[in-house]
Amino acid sequence: MTIHSPYDNNELARVACADNEDALRAISSAQSAFARYRHQPSKDRARLLQDTARLVESRQESFACTISMETGKPITAARKEVRRCINTLNLAAEEAIRLVGETIRFDSFEGGEQRVGYYEHVPLGVVVAITPFNDPLNLAAHKLGPALAAGNTVVLKPSQQAPLSALQLVRALVDCGLEPGKVNVLTGYARDFGNTMVGHKDVAMVTYTGGEASAEVIAKNAGIKKLAMELGANSPVIVMDDCDIERAVEACVSGSYSAVGQNCIGVQRIYVHRNVYDTFRAKFVRQTRQLKVGDPLLDDTDLGPMIHEREAIRIENWVKEAVHSGANLLVGGVRNGACYHPTALDNVAQDQNLTCHEAFGPVVSLYPFDSVDNAIALANQADYAIHGAVFTSNINTAHKVSRELDVAGVMVNDSTDYRLDAMPFGGARRGSMGREGVRFAIKEMTQTKVMCINLAN
Repeated sequence: MTIHSPYDNNELARVACADNEDALRAISSAQSAFARYRHQPSKDRARLLQDTARLVESRQESFACTISMETGKPITAARKEVRRCINTLNLAAEEAIRLVGETIRFDSFEGGEQRVGYYEHVPLGVVVAITPFNDPLNLAAHKLGPALAAGNTVVLKPSQQAPLSALQLVRALVDCGLEPGKVNVLTGYARDFGNTMVGHKDVAMVTYTGGEASAEVIAKNAGIKKLAMELGANSPVIVMDDCDIERAVEACVSGSYSAVGQNCIGVQRIYVHRNVYDTFRAKFVRQTRQLKVGDPLLDDTDLGPMIHEREAIRIENWVKEAVHSGANLLVGGVRNGACYHPTALDNVAQDQNLTCHEAFGPVVSLYPFDSVDNAIALANQADYAIHGAVFTSNINTAHKVSRELDVAGVMVNDSTDYRLDAMPFGGARRGSMGREGVRFAIKEMTQTKVMCINLAN
């Protein structure tokens, strides 16, 4: 299959298309490698990840250019993703030697007085990892790093739209001494081998980041095995009238349009207190108009193309539907091929796609509110969420919103798209299917094993 640049449609590379036989070979390879390396010392696993982090750092401009060319992400944002990948690998290396259990007090119950023991965390086995296009390098690192740190082996399926960054990362692992069979990569179309890959009896876990429709197919076909899924969001922000408006506007503009809005924790709905609504809206529109759309390889580009023209057309249609139903177009609404200009609306009806579903594009909706309780109720209407945010100078308000927003993380005086790679990360409500964040992902990718010794005689 040919990988094209979403910006100018130039051919970037050709990659193999796997089939069911390839999937079976990959799983067999991973299973054999797990049998060989499951008891490998943690220092060796840590060293591989540390060495790979250093090698990625030495090649960071090459990695950034690959990300930018295959996804359309602006080069400045691509460089940031490479730095995050390096951090993710180093975190995984550190956690590889911190993965410890505890002793158990068997004498806490009658009959256990002569027993001692402990539990430890042991690897699951073969992990199937499926990654999306929007952070093609760092999200691959978030699967591979914890899996290898824990002692598992992996079958990796990178996004069909953007597989090159993941392939480049695996090449770095190989260059640093990755043992044969530990990581096996299947590129191509998931429809050709996906069910075989996720449903195989020798696969212990499937970890997936992507859309809900594919998640349902995976869950249906996986059978009895561990699943971890991050399925996107519809992120709300609440802006109180006592906040630093300039700071709130700057953070919300960045959070709305970073990565062309193709970000599962990007800002999608902004609820602004009526006392400052007009001021916030005017400043937000003014800053949005200043953003530059164009060639992602240029340092001064703020927004490149979406991953494919059909995605830009989808956003264009959603915006037109909202305007037709009474919404006000404040800025943007312009499409040039796969490039969709940063767009903001207000007066968007609650039943519109832009409100009800994950937009995953450079469009945001603004709403005024009178009471914080009303804002929280509106923010919680989405069926799934990862992060929410509140801008306020009142600590009591910050605590109230953090307690009552039905999300997995609340950012106070920050955009919803802030993420530290060390923190727990995942969905809430319908999207709650395990946690990423290196230490937490490692726990998902292991199981406890108890040893109990009877000292009676």
